[in-house]
Amino acid sequence: MTIQIPDKVAQKLDNLPDKPGCYQMLDKKGKVIYVGKALVLRNRVRSYFHASAQRDAKTSRLVSEIADLTWWVTSTELEALILENELIKRYKPHYNIKLKDDRQFPYIKVHWQDDFPKVSVVRRMQKDGARYFGPYSSSRACYQTMDALRRVFPYLDCDREITGNDARPCLYYHIKLCGGPCIGKQNRAEYRKMLQQMMNFLQGDSDNVLAQMESQMEQAAENLQFELAAIYRDRIKSAQRIVEQQKIISAAMEDADYIAVAQDARTADAAVQVFTVRNGRLIGRENYILEGATLVENGVVDENSPAPAKSSQADERQLGMLIGEFIQQFYDNAVFVPKLILVQALPHNSELTEDSIGEISSDTSVEVLEAWLSEKRGSKVELRVPRRGAKRDFMEMAQRNASEYLRVQQALWAADTNRQTQAVTELQDALGLANPPSRIECFDVSTFQGTNTVGSMVVFGKGAPLKGAYKRFKIRGKGAQGEPDDFASMREMLRRRFRRAVEDDETANPGKKGRSTNESWRILPDLVIIDGGKGQLGIAVEVLQEFELLGKVPIVGLAKREEEVFRPGESQPIWLKRGSGALHLVQRVRDEAHRFAITYHRNLRSKEQIRSKLDDIPGIGPSRRKALLKHYGGDLDKIRNASVEELSALDGISRKVAETIKERL
Repeated sequence: MTIQIPDKVAQKLDNLPDKPGCYQMLDKKGKVIYVGKALVLRNRVRSYFHASAQRDAKTSRLVSEIADLTWWVTSTELEALILENELIKRYKPHYNIKLKDDRQFPYIKVHWQDDFPKVSVVRRMQKDGARYFGPYSSSRACYQTMDALRRVFPYLDCDREITGNDARPCLYYHIKLCGGPCIGKQNRAEYRKMLQQMMNFLQGDSDNVLAQMESQMEQAAENLQFELAAIYRDRIKSAQRIVEQQKIISAAMEDADYIAVAQDARTADAAVQVFTVRNGRLIGRENYILEGATLVENGVVDENSPAPAKSSQADERQLGMLIGEFIQQFYDNAVFVPKLILVQALPHNSELTEDSIGEISSDTSVEVLEAWLSEKRGSKVELRVPRRGAKRDFMEMAQRNASEYLRVQQALWAADTNRQTQAVTELQDALGLANPPSRIECFDVSTFQGTNTVGSMVVFGKGAPLKGAYKRFKIRGKGAQGEPDDFASMREMLRRRFRRAVEDDETANPGKKGRSTNESWRILPDLVIIDGGKGQLGIAVEVLQEFELLGKVPIVGLAKREEEVFRPGESQPIWLKRGSGALHLVQRVRDEAHRFAITYHRNLRSKEQIRSKLDDIPGIGPSRRKALLKHYGGDLDKIRNASVEELSALDGISRKVAETIKERL
């Protein structure tokens, strides 16, 4: 196969160094589309352009888009791996394998730097002295873990400043989900000792934690503190229920992670299962989806097969590449790295083979990954493939779980897509449209007592909301003056929308040099839905006629009371079948337009209320307004109820200004 190599790329290929480093591939717009690393930059990068290379479809697309190259030389392959991670985070290249939503996974955070640490859920770790546990694959899994732990270790999650002198505790103390440090029932040392037990429990040291709790229960009983002993007894029972759900898989009491991959041979969708083993006990499992994965032809775990499918050397290399990519992203922000990581296949060494030429591959060797992981852990980490015994059996179970998770996710994706496609088809048939309404735009107007009239345009593509295409309109003309006029407001909004679709930039924006119309305005919808009956529909028809779009853009009105659908020129409405996908789609679109308009309207009203009350007071400028709102938390009632002395005590507020505020409010 002949490859057309751009002159700029060809010149750079001749000048690539024989050293380790990272390389970036850019498209015609200068956007980074792939980041990779190599032990020998010259060999790795040039391999993409070999005429004899056997490329998969994804690699072929990548090569066809390359318009430029850049690279960094590093001292070692380990430095290249670290740099690659940073570049992928920075540029998010389209052709790199990505751990789906890897920046959004939740962690349990124990605010250990505080005297009375609270426990919360966060999305990012910081070097702030806190202790982090995770990541968890979903917020639901994270909060379920926290709810179970709170029954055993009643931690703080409130915003109170703990002094021990509060008059009364909150509800959580009475239902035994808080030890009451706010009222002095639990001192600093006792509370921190309990949280240390919780952190040890999260790390898998459940046996020692249970032993400590039993000792505390016995000590309380000896001191005749029977109520406290009963509390410890109940907590021990709750902890034992959690422990019973954890499977003991090793008598060696070791820490290990099991990483298994399942991939669909038809779609190349890939799922990863991580089993977390601490002190020989399975304490948790998490599922992840890999986006942009290349296909492993035979290295697929079949859901109907109890054992992993046999794979060729080339397929095992690809499987190892997927696992290597996952390990880099997963452990880059991991709280804890175990000393043993068991995988289906090991990443291969970086030397190019005939099978690897032309593949999109990270080429991370086992040695480099182990060195990087060891550096993060602070001691030696080993990557290994279990070949026999209990570890092999457990790896097969992880593979089956990965395959099952992928199957369920694909079923959910397919169901959503099929429902949306079916609803679009049903709506096309019900309205007699020539083409499927793939892009639907719905318009709504919101007002309150004639003030802050706004309009909203929401867009659905193939039955799903396209929130990036939503538009908001602040009505400024006749519809916003005097008595509310929904017809005039609808006319203004539709004229502003469709004028931009048909007129050039200078006509649409007279006098505004250098301003170009957003291309999204020029996309005509396959169907327009007006939230209103015949009157609003008539206005919309007039606007489309004005811009010579009537007949080109199908339009209907949706009456609010009975949800009848009206078409232009027809007196009788169309009744969509109750419970049908078409009706549900129309309702979703209408409700979303209403929600979007109401949200915008409320925001404007809120700003208007604050502005009219404070900005109209003589002597109150932006600085004083900001100081007042900041001090009183934006609550006008608090400002209104404050005394002149309290107001004049604020920086920049004189007594005269304070008296004016009291008089006006």
